[in-house]
Formats: sequence, C-alpha cells, structure tokens
Amino acid sequence: MSWRVIAHGDQVWHVDAVAERHANTSAWQLVLSFRAASESLPGRRRSFWTPYPLEATSKSSLFIQAERIPDAALSQLLAERLS
Repeated sequence: MSWRVIAHGDQVWHVDAVAERHANTSAWQLVLSFRAASESLPGRRRSFWTPYPLEATSKSSLFIQAERIPDAALSQLLAERLS
C-alpha cells in the first residue's frame, strides 16, 4: 500500500516515503518514491526517487513531519521532475 496517491494530469501516481541517513550524520532525510499507477508506454514503467527537503534526528519524527506535507506540494514536486 502506498503512503499517498496523487493525480497529475490524467495519470495516478503512488508515493512512498523512506528515511535515509548518510554515514557520519545524525539526521535522517526524507526520500520519496513516485511510481505511475499504470504504464504510459508498454514495457516501460515510470518511477523515480527524489529527496525531499525535510530532516529530523529520529525516523519517527521525520515521518510525523512528512504526514504534514500537503498533496499540492507533492504534485508540484512531481510536475517539476516530469518537466
């Protein structure tokens, strides 16, 4: 199950959120996965990972903050990536 489902144009996208922490850092960063619900071209699935400008010292805190991200912000990030 996806964390969020958003529509962009005539396509539905599934969004998942993960926490990533780089070596020698104490902060977790939010990374989002966008995956088209249907294939736009046969045999080719549209998906990508992108960092989101949100950090926290614990994963639980990061995900609590992520819940406050409006769908409009996710749609804007998707539109920027697709253009």
